[in-house]
Amino acid sequence: MTILGFMIPLALAMGLAGLGAFLWAMRSGQYEDLDGAANRILIDDDAAR
Repeated sequence: MTILGFMIPLALAMGLAGLGAFLWAMRSGQYEDLDGAANRILIDDDAAR
């Protein structure tokens, strides 16, 4: 039963850390251009050389 006193706050802290990381990524523009990142892999850079 004492392990629950440790695991529940640890799980809540990890959840808040994940939420904080997600909010930071949203504010810093990580999800702005999803289509461009998906199409960039298809561009053949070797043809320009």
